[in-house]
Amino acid sequence: MERMLKILHYPDPRLAEVSVPVTKFDQKLHKLLDEMTETMYVADGIGLAAPQVDERIRVFIIDLGDQEGQPKKKWEFINPKLSNGEGKIVFEEGCLSVPGLTEEVTRKERVTLNYQDRFGKARKLEAEGLLAVAIQHENDHLDGIVFVDRLSPIKRRLAKRKLAKQVTL
Repeated sequence: MERMLKILHYPDPRLAEVSVPVTKFDQKLHKLLDEMTETMYVADGIGLAAPQVDERIRVFIIDLGDQEGQPKKKWEFINPKLSNGEGKIVFEEGCLSVPGLTEEVTRKERVTLNYQDRFGKARKLEAEGLLAVAIQHENDHLDGIVFVDRLSPIKRRLAKRKLAKQVTL
């Protein structure tokens, strides 16, 4: 079993930092990917970005499990670049860094993602629906954006109030 990583919680300022591209596709990266996977599964999430575990690199993983009739499949995305987003989808999003809060967020319904795998090989993926939403959500983490930042000012204030109450209870 891999080591469990500590997940940073909003509003930790480290979550607002922008990540840097991965340049070494080595054993250290593979170990981080494996530990992130274990952490995501134990925390019962469908995605986890490196900044959420205090690593400032452009890496995230996704496994939708049995959602939407998709077969269980773990994706590893390194140095992702989103393009060709189209359509609109509203999805109730949650986040391992914002426990106890879900809110509707509007995203692109379909996206194209160019990325590298754990060995540095270039890959391309056309995604739609929940996978597209999860990719956009995790990719935001690499740019220092948490889904709460995507809410309207009123919803964001209410969300922050709700989170503050959780902390004081």
